[in-house]
Amino acid sequence: MHPRKLTELALLTTLSLIIYAVESALPPLAPIPGLKLGLANIVTLVVLCNFSGRDALWVLFARILLSALLFGQVMSLIYSLAGGLLSLLFMLCLHRFLRGHCIVITSMAGGVAHNLGQFAAALFLTGVPGVAVYLPFLLLSGILTGLFTGLCAHFLQKYILNFAKIYPKASNDI
Repeated sequence: MHPRKLTELALLTTLSLIIYAVESALPPLAPIPGLKLGLANIVTLVVLCNFSGRDALWVLFARILLSALLFGQVMSLIYSLAGGLLSLLFMLCLHRFLRGHCIVITSMAGGVAHNLGQFAAALFLTGVPGVAVYLPFLLLSGILTGLFTGLCAHFLQKYILNFAKIYPKASNDI
């Protein structure tokens, strides 16, 4: 891998980890366990749009692993991996199907898939079918949080593209 690309991906991983840490310090949005905005997903979307699916996977995996080691527990690692990997798979498929357009729809699908992955992990780990009570709330929150993070990624993407037009030498790989 080219050193410049590796550096950019490392910086983006660091940025997503910082966003995750800040979001973890915020009070919960609702009394539903595990419900968060998922702001670190903005970085995953930007990597998916500007690099490759493989690069997005590495940034996502590094963020999940580092955040679990620094801020979480083993259980948070399992839930984050289940949700994050399923989310990335859905977003990658939709991103390719839509040919990179409609990042907001891609993000919304990713939000729903993330919550489905976490729901599946919870069902598997607890074996309690009663967790299905949370499913409608999780699906709705996945749509809403995906909409928000998708809009943030959309505006950030516009900024990145404008930056590349204004400063072409500073942004050769963007």
